Amino acid sequence: MDGNGRWARSHRLSRIAGHRAGVKPIRMVVKTAREIGVEFLTLFAFSTENKKRPKREVEALFTLLKHFLRHETKNLIKNKIRLKVIGDIEWFPESVQKEIKKTVDATERGSAGAHGLTLILALNYGGRQDIIQACQRITKEIQRREITPSEIDEKFFSGYLYTRDLPDPDLLIRTSNEYRISNFLLWQLSYAEIWVTPVLWPDFTKSVFLEALISYQNRKRRFGMVK
Repeated sequence: MDGNGRWARSHRLSRIAGHRAGVKPIRMVVKTAREIGVEFLTLFAFSTENKKRPKREVEALFTLLKHFLRHETKNLIKNKIRLKVIGDIEWFPESVQKEIKKTVDATERGSAGAHGLTLILALNYGGRQDIIQACQRITKEIQRREITPSEIDEKFFSGYLYTRDLPDPDLLIRTSNEYRISNFLLWQLSYAEIWVTPVLWPDFTKSVFLEALISYQNRKRRFGMVK
């Protein structure tokens, strides 16, 4: 969800104001995805690199996250949307961790196994870090002789990632004309379609979202094979 800072600068506002403006399209995307039958939607909300931003901006992002969770939990439950989180949230302040866990637990109970959309928030997430933590866990199990190296294949390795119980993404949407993956789901995006728009995230509308989905529908996905 790129472009909050650039949007704020173009409107002569603070970066924090740009992040606030970015909340509205989040609500729209979640609502639209549920209405049209998308089963899994992942939002890259806070990367491992975002920790390097100014302290005031990072703290503002924490506040926005807590506010979003507190005010959207009832809507998520009402619309049978299950929230999941990927990433190392132990770095976050305890108050943020509690709010995350509270919403995750509430939506899991509320969906009662019959959710229409799983909303995944990537928080303090990095693709390289995801792969490293998986390697560390596998290595420890090999040292304890619980598994052997010969057991490791793609399916096995995927079971140690943060996304172990989620399907690989079909479509990656990049706003604000960014043409890079930015350390996001490096393993999981191996065959995802990529769609780029110059629209800054706060200006991301339903029509732009649908444009991305229509573009995806018109692509031929061969996965290296011939049809």
